[in-house]
Amino acid sequence: MKCAIIGCGRIAVNHVKAVANNNLDLVALCDVDDSKFDIMLEKADCGDFSNAERYADYRQMLADHPEIELVAIATESGKHAEIALDCIDAGKNLIIEKPMAMSIADADEIIRRADEKGVKVSACHQNRFNVAIQQLREAIEADRFGKLSHGSIHVRWNRGKGYYDQASWRGTWEQDGGTLMNQCIHGIDLLRWMMGDDVVEVYGTTRQRFHDYLEAEDVGVAVVKFANGAVGTIEGTSNVYPKNLEETLYVFGENGTVKIGGTSTNNIDVWDFADETEADAANKGLEEQTSNVYGNGHTLLYADVVDAIQNDRAPYVDAVAGRNALEMVLAIYKSQKTGEPVTLPLGNFASTDMMGEF
Repeated sequence: MKCAIIGCGRIAVNHVKAVANNNLDLVALCDVDDSKFDIMLEKADCGDFSNAERYADYRQMLADHPEIELVAIATESGKHAEIALDCIDAGKNLIIEKPMAMSIADADEIIRRADEKGVKVSACHQNRFNVAIQQLREAIEADRFGKLSHGSIHVRWNRGKGYYDQASWRGTWEQDGGTLMNQCIHGIDLLRWMMGDDVVEVYGTTRQRFHDYLEAEDVGVAVVKFANGAVGTIEGTSNVYPKNLEETLYVFGENGTVKIGGTSTNNIDVWDFADETEADAANKGLEEQTSNVYGNGHTLLYADVVDAIQNDRAPYVDAVAGRNALEMVLAIYKSQKTGEPVTLPLGNFASTDMMGEF
């Protein structure tokens, strides 16, 4: 399958590796900064992509290569929606890095237009493919927890000024959002997915404590009410000294307790069920080795999307999943802005509605 990548910065390394691991034909790369191509490919170190054409204008790339079936969008977040809609109009299937958009209106339009054009869109929440997360999902679907009590996600990471100095768009409301939108949205996605996608209310508060050179927050907490009666808590920050500490997901039910830990929800720290089986022994203490906080899921996500295209089915992580994760973050932002709980479904709200908050 012929593919292309738009945006060749930090996360694109994982996309190139996923392309190589799935034996896809990388036809073109696109970035407005031509110095990024070689840097990205050198870091990926996973094959010969010398035949991939290089572009500064993705629209020209689309016009020149009608044979491309799959496009990955890995630019700054604020450009995801515009590029996605142009690609959809060109008939391309998509993998969109998180967040899939910066407003509910844009996310809804991506979903609507993709359906209209008959193309597949996957939100790149690759942590859903973590071994530990897959085991937890199987337990959820098998109803091993029984009635759910509550769950929580803790994303306790570090991002210093050096990180933000690498790209001027980071930490801006228009192009990035804050730590909840950038660093924590994967964990927020997992919490909503495990506890029940149907959310009734979100009440949150955010602060900017240590990063006064940014527009957005560096810490946020929230309480979530799910339609099934369970509750959830979210804690996300880039303020942990001196380095990333953990990304930990807890699920508590009447018949089970699971704690998924590690730096990116890649280990099983606790796995206890009332109906324990021999198979459960393999999950106790499970650790999935990863080379970075992005984990190993990109390769599996790409494989799933390719299969979805070939077999005309929805991707495992579809655009609705991307919208749901975005909605959670925007609901926390709106709650901070209004000082009130926010009911879902969320009406149109965008990250840019937070301008001037701090």
